Amino acid sequence: MQNSIILVGLMGAGKSTIGRQLARKLNLTFYDSDKVIEERTGVSIPTIFELEGEAGFREREEQAIAELTAMPNILLATGGGSVLRETNREHIKAGGTVIYLKAAADQLFQRIKHDRNRPLMQTENPLQTLRNLLKTREPLYLEVADIVVPTGKQKVNVILREIHTKLKHTGQEPSHANPQS
Repeated sequence: MQNSIILVGLMGAGKSTIGRQLARKLNLTFYDSDKVIEERTGVSIPTIFELEGEAGFREREEQAIAELTAMPNILLATGGGSVLRETNREHIKAGGTVIYLKAAADQLFQRIKHDRNRPLMQTENPLQTLRNLLKTREPLYLEVADIVVPTGKQKVNVILREIHTKLKHTGQEPSHANPQS
């Protein structure tokens, strides 16, 4: 098994924020699959959705996930919908220790309600959209997850401590992690 950590969860669960800090703490290189796609295309995710639709975006995402999960010693924050494709789930499971950052739809909505950079939320009722996405995707997050960590109203440092404790407890802490963490 690789010494990588892969974060999954719905938009707003904290994958990028927690991922950056956890990567620093564990001495891993941080990647955000959505940012990698934006860097490669030179345009934003909403622009990709507008030009290519969700199917076009998912094709790009599948390629990025395959490449990123093959890399050793990284911390990868995946896009919220990356688990929709079986191929991605297989790559994610094989790529390292998978942590599902779990939050309720109401909490997620509070975090992302003003973010216009989320194409799937540009609906009449974004909260209901989040509830529907969570209902569809949560079984897939649980399928790939080695560890589940709630990211409700806790502070980032509390979540980081919980993840670190669970990694140590399950023996899945990367071998090159910074011992002062």
